[in-house]
Amino acid sequence: MYTAFLIGLALQSAGSANSHEITVYNQGFGLVKETRQIDLKPGRQTVEIKDVAEQIEPTSVGIKSLTSPNDFSVLEQNYQYDLISIQAILNKSVGKKIRFIRHWNNEKEVVEGTLISAPYAVVADPNGYNNQTYNGMVIRTDDGRILLNPSGEMEVSTVPDGLISVPTLLWDLQTKSGGTQNVELSYLTKGLNWNADYVLTLGDKSMADLQGWVTINNQSGATYKDSKLKLLAGDVRRLQPEGYGRGGGGRMEMKSADAAVQFAQENLFEYHLYTLQRPATLNNRETKQISLLEGNGIKFEKKLIIDSMRDFGMYYPSEGEVGTGDLKPLVQIQFVNSKENNLGMPLPKGTIKVYQRDSSGSVQMLGEDAIDHTPKDETISLAIGRSFDIVGTRRRMNYKRLSSNSFQETFEISVRNRKDVGDTVHVYERHYGDWRVVQKNMEFTKLDSNTMDFVVQLKAGEEKKIDYTVNTTW
Repeated sequence: MYTAFLIGLALQSAGSANSHEITVYNQGFGLVKETRQIDLKPGRQTVEIKDVAEQIEPTSVGIKSLTSPNDFSVLEQNYQYDLISIQAILNKSVGKKIRFIRHWNNEKEVVEGTLISAPYAVVADPNGYNNQTYNGMVIRTDDGRILLNPSGEMEVSTVPDGLISVPTLLWDLQTKSGGTQNVELSYLTKGLNWNADYVLTLGDKSMADLQGWVTINNQSGATYKDSKLKLLAGDVRRLQPEGYGRGGGGRMEMKSADAAVQFAQENLFEYHLYTLQRPATLNNRETKQISLLEGNGIKFEKKLIIDSMRDFGMYYPSEGEVGTGDLKPLVQIQFVNSKENNLGMPLPKGTIKVYQRDSSGSVQMLGEDAIDHTPKDETISLAIGRSFDIVGTRRRMNYKRLSSNSFQETFEISVRNRKDVGDTVHVYERHYGDWRVVQKNMEFTKLDSNTMDFVVQLKAGEEKKIDYTVNTTW
């Protein structure tokens, strides 16, 4: 008797967890802890659990009895992942009888024979040019014909041994007594990731509102229903690079901000742990957002910075960032992550989008920047764009070699304000080696061993020039 196997195979589960606790790391993996009730008998026995994450790390699996720890020992642990698929069935059916059905001119032909070669899967070219299929299907029919790469519907008599419908954990256990025991299962899995996303809305009088969201992506191959959710922020070292799981097909679920729903934060070793104060369900192939924090009335500062020599020589500069010529000031937003500034919570790394309302009250996006993990009381600086109406021009006016290991340069920086209101521009000038300014027309602050800061205050429509001469020795 032959059985037809179609693509839509039903997954079978040996039971479900009574409770989940999930710790998601922002490096593409998660720690799953489950509590299950298992009926055991005295002596040696095999226990299997099927509904685990498809991207489980087998070497991380642990199991222990919560009911009777001293009465429970693990002799052997296995992870079976040779899943049922069309390709797997055909590969294991080589040398066995199959039935092949194909259609010719509205007529059905049923062929029985032996599968002597199964097709390999399509192999993608890593360079993205030519995908190749190696080998092909070959069937020797009972009447002696050889069919090469036939197309149609195939049937096999049974599912070959060793194939399973879902990834399965299998334990060889030894127990002293029987009965129902509560067992804790823990494992690491790839395909779980989280990051923080922030929205900073600028208001009047240099005040802003900050809203933070946690974005969680579950591509692990399992659903965690009503779980205790924890997020760990920090740079945790892993000996093997972790991927971000399988992509595609996810849906975005937006949760409305609720002041009563917050993450409790605690220090854990050299990291920060955020625990959601309610159960949450993480569906497989889903992206979920949950409110993390809100801060209102945050004092911020806008800075316009001309920094023509930043990283100059380390990369090919793009237009508007060259060492000389026309320069557009970088727009920077700064604020302090402190309790006094209505914040003061360690901020996980993520992206901050900056908005402001226009004259009609509509919110407009001004730019975005990424932040690293930021402790409390630290200053956050966001580079969100470049100024439209303030323009700078930098020229080297003179160059003279003083000796075999020294030279003299003279620079002129012109800053022009084309706005209808006044503004302030910070002009950073950088020099390396042993340098000394021998002439200047404006005072500056030395920020570090390489950087000068000229603060240029401009009225509406005003232009100012910075002239200085510097001697450099190396």
